[in-house]
Amino acid sequence: MRVYDEEETVKRARPSALATEARAYEADDAPDISVFLPVLNEEPNLRPLHEKMDAALTALGRSAEVIYVDDGSTDNSLNVLREIAAQDARVRVISLRRNYGQTAAMSAGIDAARGRVLIPMDADLQNDPADIARLLDELDEGFDVVSGWRKNRQDKMFTRKVPSMLANRLISWIGGVPLHDYGCSLKAYRRDVLVDVRLYGEMHRFIPIYASWAGARVTEIPVEHHARTMGKSKYGLSRTLKVVFDLITIKFMASYQTKPIYVFGTFGTLAFMISLFAGLWAVILKLWKGVSFILTPLPILTIVMFAVGVQFILMGLLAEMLVRTYHESQAKAIYAVRERIGFEEK
Repeated sequence: MRVYDEEETVKRARPSALATEARAYEADDAPDISVFLPVLNEEPNLRPLHEKMDAALTALGRSAEVIYVDDGSTDNSLNVLREIAAQDARVRVISLRRNYGQTAAMSAGIDAARGRVLIPMDADLQNDPADIARLLDELDEGFDVVSGWRKNRQDKMFTRKVPSMLANRLISWIGGVPLHDYGCSLKAYRRDVLVDVRLYGEMHRFIPIYASWAGARVTEIPVEHHARTMGKSKYGLSRTLKVVFDLITIKFMASYQTKPIYVFGTFGTLAFMISLFAGLWAVILKLWKGVSFILTPLPILTIVMFAVGVQFILMGLLAEMLVRTYHESQAKAIYAVRERIGFEEK
């Protein structure tokens, strides 16, 4: 059994130890499939889940590994995972020092995965490992990302299904990738789609959007969804606000990541225009209506909005400097290449 102990999983600015170890394996030794599962207090579900996982992977007839990421469980989950790993050579376990959240746990799984196809899923027995074969069939059709859709979702209507439906429509509209179910963890990715993905906040659910922006072909298929019978759900309405904030972030990153002066400059120009109109109106009231400047808030509005406009422009220039530093210091391209034809390998 191999147990990983990584404290700073959430810090993705530089390659983690897990990522370095994963890359240390030769390509010929890489399994066809890497399934990784964040685990948080799922002790009663782990053994029956792995039985289903073992049956599903055996039926595939492909080489595979299973990575369980214990996200600071306070029950006996980690000991159960140790026992599973001791019994199954395909299993590897990552134990995080504390609960960092699902996104960080998925990042740890991605970093440690060696497979050519990466498949995340939940460890609560609501996803069905038997659906992995159907995801792989879609990848074989030429897609780069296959997203699961819990079409017959077995959750409460008003606290889970309705908010999820509204959130999915909003995410699809903003992200430009029309999927029915961004919240379904069960997905399949070709490895190269996730090479440069960096996850923060609650952004693991937006990976199909990142992939699509990089030119990946994305599709969606219905998958089974079972009602939770053991353990306690870790999801709730409290995540809704976080999703909204993350949506704002990804929209900004999509439209203005390499040209932030455009968004800051737009707001700065708007502030200047308000300042100009407020100042002109104050002068008009003074000259034609005899209204003293001290009797109207317009002069104050003029000064304040002018200062706000200056701040926005300066923030835009600062953001431009940061973007250039980010790309140039890492020799990071602002584009992604799908394929090179007619170039000699070096």
